[in-house]
Amino acid sequence: MSRRAIMPESLRQTAETLRMSPGLLAGDYLFLTGATGGGADGVMPDDPGQQTRNAFDKIGQILAEAGLGFDALVEMTSYHIGLRAHFDRFDEIRCHYCTAPFPAWTAVEVAGLRREGAVIEIRAIAYAGGRASDV
Repeated sequence: MSRRAIMPESLRQTAETLRMSPGLLAGDYLFLTGATGGGADGVMPDDPGQQTRNAFDKIGQILAEAGLGFDALVEMTSYHIGLRAHFDRFDEIRCHYCTAPFPAWTAVEVAGLRREGAVIEIRAIAYAGGRASDV
């Protein structure tokens, strides 16, 4: 099976520093590294809603780099600190990005995340099925 890193330019520096791929296309599937809600400027906003939008925007950048859209998502796991405090807002924003048929989804409450100040992290799997670009 062939494997190819998917690396949007906007995420390159972080990916190289952490020695990981934002996305890895393996066969017909694109595996996305967990995205937290830090902004493009590297600052982690205090607002969980803004963190959620930022994380989904990063996911969108990775999907686009592979020639895919949010409709390609087949599975998503979201990790939350204080899940009940921001779940409704998270779900509202999630439904803005993901539409029917919705990807399978698991939401997990955790004690902590790697990135200081992060309250959410989202990882996902997309089905490329020959649609991924040869970028």
